[in-house]
Amino acid sequence: MTIVDVARHAGVSTTAASKVLRNAYGASPAMREKVQRAIEELGYRPYAAARGLRGQTYTIGVMLPDIRNPFFPEILDGLTDTLRDTDYHVLLGPSCDNEKDEGKLTDAMVDRGMDGLVLIAPVMSQVRLERLANTVPTVVVGRHTRSACYDTVTDDDTTGAALVVDHLADLGHRHIAHIEHHETDPARLAEMPNAVRADGYRKAMQARGLPPDIVSTTYTQEGGYLGTRQILARPNRPTAIFAGADIVAMGALTALSEAGLSVPGDISLAGYDNTSFAALGPISLTSVDQAGHHIGTAAARLLLERIADRSRPTAQIKLSPTLVPRRTTASPR
Repeated sequence: MTIVDVARHAGVSTTAASKVLRNAYGASPAMREKVQRAIEELGYRPYAAARGLRGQTYTIGVMLPDIRNPFFPEILDGLTDTLRDTDYHVLLGPSCDNEKDEGKLTDAMVDRGMDGLVLIAPVMSQVRLERLANTVPTVVVGRHTRSACYDTVTDDDTTGAALVVDHLADLGHRHIAHIEHHETDPARLAEMPNAVRADGYRKAMQARGLPPDIVSTTYTQEGGYLGTRQILARPNRPTAIFAGADIVAMGALTALSEAGLSVPGDISLAGYDNTSFAALGPISLTSVDQAGHHIGTAAARLLLERIADRSRPTAQIKLSPTLVPRRTTASPR
């Protein structure tokens, strides 16, 4: 089925049918109705590859570091809500939080002619990021970096970590442990959200005159489980744990339960991301809300603006987090 068949079925010229498909100026409402009816009756779909040869495929690639983290769907919701009334479609790709896999995935997205990319917490080098952004419009989410080549959307992770520490300290906790994601590349250390979050924890603890206590694992459920096991194996058990992400808190809850400890009776627990499971009644996790939907909305808006004008100055958006106290935090016994 081709556009010629659509035009013939609608009783209009091929040029007129093309105008309707491209949403171009000059197509009357009556003509649009004829063409749209013909498209529905024939089941016509434009060939994406052919559209790409003309300059646009109307696809946007989104790279996720971990499809199991419940925070990332909230960013996707913001992206898709913003793009819903446009001609663009989102295609997802998991990178497994690995620089080599990121390179293969983004190369595949570029090779398929995607009109723009949204990279969520990429671990690739700055050189690679800028080379990619010079090839295709790019928005980087979560990474605290600035560039003249791509736009960024981040959460104020330093403030978010301080919100947790201050909340727990105000409840009377003096030994607050933190489970962070281990960062291996010193060149990226100051840019990655997990590292900024851990640094915010250290500064907030020092401001309160409290000694930091950090366990480095991964931002995964298993990382939270193993990190909590390490914390509980120490001679002096903390009265509170700050998990660097809600998915980390999920693993922490399992480890605490296996150890026969109650939350918050024996140990208070706080997370970060305010994901949908945090608000579930049986869990009721205290968490930092970094407005994932808003992050996705901002990323989509910046990308559309970048696609429309590659030469405009880059933008850096930093969102202010809020703390959502729930039942997993309380004063220590």
